[in-house]
Amino acid sequence: MEKTLELQFFNQEGKIVRLFIENPIEPINEAAISAAMDAIITANVFTSSGGDLVAKKGARLLASEVTELVLA
Repeated sequence: MEKTLELQFFNQEGKIVRLFIENPIEPINEAAISAAMDAIITANVFTSSGGDLVAKKGARLLASEVTELVLA
């Protein structure tokens, strides 16, 4: 099962911006994720069409099962 960590931020326009991290280290450390999100906002390393990231909205661990199909 593939897992992806989704980090959700608000930008200057109040819109949600999502950053995805594939295959995150488990077990998930919520305090470390929160601190990393604060560091991303403080360092201003990402921007969006709606401006800089200004606040955390949340984070989610997404799990999906992938089945590759063989095409003839």
